[in-house]
Amino acid sequence: MAKNNAFSILIVDDHEVVRNGIRSYLETNKMFEVVGEAESGETAVKLVSELIPDIVLLDLIMPGMDGVETTRQIKKISPRTQVVVLTSYHEDIHIFPALKAGAISYILKDMKMEKLVDALQRAVRHEVTLHPLVAERVLKNIRGGDNDEPALFTELTERELDVLRLIAKGMTNSQIAETLVISENTVKGHVSNILSKLHLADRTQVAVYAWRQGIVNREQMK
Repeated sequence: MAKNNAFSILIVDDHEVVRNGIRSYLETNKMFEVVGEAESGETAVKLVSELIPDIVLLDLIMPGMDGVETTRQIKKISPRTQVVVLTSYHEDIHIFPALKAGAISYILKDMKMEKLVDALQRAVRHEVTLHPLVAERVLKNIRGGDNDEPALFTELTERELDVLRLIAKGMTNSQIAETLVISENTVKGHVSNILSKLHLADRTQVAVYAWRQGIVNREQMK
């Protein structure tokens, strides 16, 4: 637990030099206390259950459990904990799944430490911070409005649509591979592309999307 009413922070990054640098800087700010460090998503989830930190400062790309799934698990264990993503990646395939998983902020590692502290302060006030490049992508997505999803839907290839329909039916990758007579690795590639093109985080969201867009209907689900 943090002391003297400081806000507790858990730093999660697979690079020790990054964790040490952030910890050293935050230790000069009495508003925050670093209560733990983790080099993997699995360790982060375990520490969150033990420490219930106010903030988790989270790298997105790590070996093992990635940042999106880590965020999802953290919010499930401790909804009050705010997840601030700190990464080098600003592509749609990373941004939208992370935000949908529950991250309150998405900032890039090229920012100055003063800006990082500001983002952390905003997070404890439940205020969102997005790097300008990320904000631009989110704004473009929002401006698509009701026309955005059909536009995204049309980006899928015929094979990707086949895979999407089978995901909506609850099939596993191996079952899809057998049905379409393709390799399981090929199926995994199609699934990855579908998630990226539709800005979705997991297979459940894919199934919901397929149902909502009418790509599958009640009769097809039987």
